[in-house]
Amino acid sequence: MAETMMTNAERDALRQRPGFAPGYGVEANPEGMLGWVWVDERMRVARNYWVATTAADGRAQVAPVWGVWFDNTFFFGTGVTSRKGRNLARDPRLSINLESGDEVVILEGVAEPLTDPALFARYVDTYDAKYAIRPESADGGTFFVRPRRVFAWLEHDFLQTPTRWTFGGC
Repeated sequence: MAETMMTNAERDALRQRPGFAPGYGVEANPEGMLGWVWVDERMRVARNYWVATTAADGRAQVAPVWGVWFDNTFFFGTGVTSRKGRNLARDPRLSINLESGDEVVILEGVAEPLTDPALFARYVDTYDAKYAIRPESADGGTFFVRPRRVFAWLEHDFLQTPTRWTFGGC
């Protein structure tokens, strides 16, 4: 089920096997690794995403969100005084995960406030098309995340499909 088509995002990333311990039995060769098109499709069509942030005392905090994916970027909103909002104001690093444990995508990156009016308008239109709700304003509670590292695999073909993309030399 590996993809052979390479996108611009994949050309800009180092694609390799994740660093699993030898006991997992994951193939060392690249045969069977997933393509970026596979990740892009799942991120685009997913309805729910899990966002993991870090609390002030270092505890992981995980919550479901709705969001949209376009231009290899994830967009979502949260109240600036919510736990997620407070955590991101202090430490913008986060992990975004799909709900599925069968088709896994784990995205790591840094949340940035969405302040560009044209990009916010595109976010609103994309969000409305997906959820039939129009976010009202870019009041500091809308974020975008460009991946720094992405992990993906198919559970039913775990030994062949684990793939990691690293962007920007992370």
